[in-house]
Amino acid sequence: MLPTRTTGGLAAPIVVAATALALAGWGPEGRARNVILLIGDGMGDSEITIARNYHVGAAGRLAMDTLKFTGAYTTFALQEARPTLPDYVTDSAASGTAWATGSKTSNGRISTLAGSSGVAPLPTILELAQHAGFRTGNVTTAELTDATPAVLNSHINDRTCQGPENMASCSAYKKDLGGPGSIAEQTVDHHVDLLLGGGRKRFDQTITGGPHVGYTVVHSAKLQGYHVVTDKFGLAAAGADRRLLGLFNAGNMSLEWTGARAALFPGSGPQTCTEGQRKLLTKEPSLADMTEAALRLLKSEDGPGFFLQVEGGSIDKQDHAQNPCQQIGETIAFDDAIRVALEFARRHPQTLIVVTADHAHSSQIVPVVSAVETTPRPGLLSTLITHDGAPMSVNYGTRAHLQSQDHTGAQVRIAAEGPQASSVAGLTDQTDLFRTMGRALGLW
Repeated sequence: MLPTRTTGGLAAPIVVAATALALAGWGPEGRARNVILLIGDGMGDSEITIARNYHVGAAGRLAMDTLKFTGAYTTFALQEARPTLPDYVTDSAASGTAWATGSKTSNGRISTLAGSSGVAPLPTILELAQHAGFRTGNVTTAELTDATPAVLNSHINDRTCQGPENMASCSAYKKDLGGPGSIAEQTVDHHVDLLLGGGRKRFDQTITGGPHVGYTVVHSAKLQGYHVVTDKFGLAAAGADRRLLGLFNAGNMSLEWTGARAALFPGSGPQTCTEGQRKLLTKEPSLADMTEAALRLLKSEDGPGFFLQVEGGSIDKQDHAQNPCQQIGETIAFDDAIRVALEFARRHPQTLIVVTADHAHSSQIVPVVSAVETTPRPGLLSTLITHDGAPMSVNYGTRAHLQSQDHTGAQVRIAAEGPQASSVAGLTDQTDLFRTMGRALGLW
């Protein structure tokens, strides 16, 4: 049965054209063996343009610019108190729920219905793929319990309930009260084949109920057959014979670049960014390393294929923090992971690749600050010297100095290549991506 798009109290059936009969076969508009979904958290068009200008110049192209089909999709959430009405600025939990489940929800919820009480899970694309026999993977530079990875393999009413010790807002989900547990516990209990990212501090917390009461979540993972690695060397040596849990940092993974934070008028800079911080200072893998390892471990020549999500999680976090160099560095690291995925797809053409964001963000390219300007501009500014040798001024203006900048409500880019890729062309909604991926995998 085909799923319906749920928007609060209204459910609109999907209209399927007669040409859908052709979807049963392999090919550009047919089945995919593999689906790779790459999410740049907070990577709106402005963030892409800032990174492109700085790294390869205004006339250059990033890997994400080369996919064959490009469109845009809407990102609005629902109001929790009135779930038939839109909330025009989404967070990562509601937006991720949209593509993971095909249903809108309210900000803060992880794959559960807006306005619901008790445990109200919405089935996810990863769960459906898993039940159909596909291998599954979830990769991020954020904590594995952060919103974007969490939407695939957990269901909870509040995104902050990341570990057993963080359950104050999620009492119905506590294991000692008969619930499925925190995001970390559910992530392990879902038996995803491959989990790579940060967030070790959540998995080091102690389980309060169920068969593994008294154990840490990471100990529970080992009891459930996971091989646990904590650095790039362990990841490189891992085999495909066991489930893999990679926890490479206590919190979010280390940043790639560094530079001066945006400041009040006239701003910071002119500056060039310092690259290579993670590689020099840590034993953590890059996002490209994790993507390459995931593809190596999940691929099968004769099995049904896999579903893999890869998130560049700290583009958003550095946008919040008004750090243009760090934001650009995370965008370029994400683009490197896209390049790895594209190379895989060109060797395995029955692979659908989708590159998109969960929401837009606050950074904007503005006219360069002049040396003779005397009237202060609003917001926080930084001027960078780009690949072209030209200055580029970036402004953050959704919050006051030293406050966390806000998401914005604009539509964002979605691009794709492979079977069903043309479905992203034009203007769609995040919920449509759920159906596109499901069709590609033959789930309906």
